[in-house]
Amino acid sequence: MNKYKYIYGPVFSWRLGRSLGIDPLSQAEKVCTYDCLYCQVGRASEFKCKRSVFVSTREIMEEIKKLPPVGIDYITFSGRGEPTLALNLGEMIRAVKDVRKEKIAVITNSSLLNEKEVREDLALADLVMAKLDAGTSGSFQSINNPSPDIKFEDMLLGIKKFRRGYKGKFALQIMFVEKNKNEAIELANLCREIKPAEIQINTPLRPSGVSPLSKEELKEIIGCFNNIDGVKVISVYDVEKKKVIPFTKEDTCKRRGKELNK
Repeated sequence: MNKYKYIYGPVFSWRLGRSLGIDPLSQAEKVCTYDCLYCQVGRASEFKCKRSVFVSTREIMEEIKKLPPVGIDYITFSGRGEPTLALNLGEMIRAVKDVRKEKIAVITNSSLLNEKEVREDLALADLVMAKLDAGTSGSFQSINNPSPDIKFEDMLLGIKKFRRGYKGKFALQIMFVEKNKNEAIELANLCREIKPAEIQINTPLRPSGVSPLSKEELKEIIGCFNNIDGVKVISVYDVEKKKVIPFTKEDTCKRRGKELNK
């Protein structure tokens, strides 16, 4: 069986179906601009905000070309940290598209979207899922614990800039926990401004440092988002989970907080 360092899964994603992950960072420690209190892969040992090449495109493609026949809906750039920190992200997306037929998704925490080069790289993906957990600077600090170099206003402006120019499917993912559950109205108002194609209402069901909200609490929150014209709203509690067997079980668990099919 082939060994993979940078590819993991496939897993069942409640948002993507059968998802094969690519980790363009692939470090022993998390590489991120945030230290979110709910992060499934643990706390960040240090912040990184400068884009670098962590893994060569050649190494990623060597593994892509070794993939066994397997049903995949999306090839997803994610992993142990913020994928837009990879300076060669756009190059990777182009290379994967040259040899694979599946759609490409990128899951981003939105921290670098105010950078033109990051927006250009993400524009190559078929689907971009951008995080927006906070309606104010104060809750942004409390929930996402960003690097001092990342400001709430810049992050929010970056989301709006990207949304205006992006031709693919754009989704906003919102993780609700105890600290932001009372900000649903503020977040819904921001979503009205941004006008994503989809809003993904989440709560941390995988092992993390905080407890998930209940189905009843999330149902009440969803009510704040249901009257946004033309926007699909989905919830982690409402999607049927399906069993998918990864061919890289240990690495998949490491990147997904030990539980595979959530």
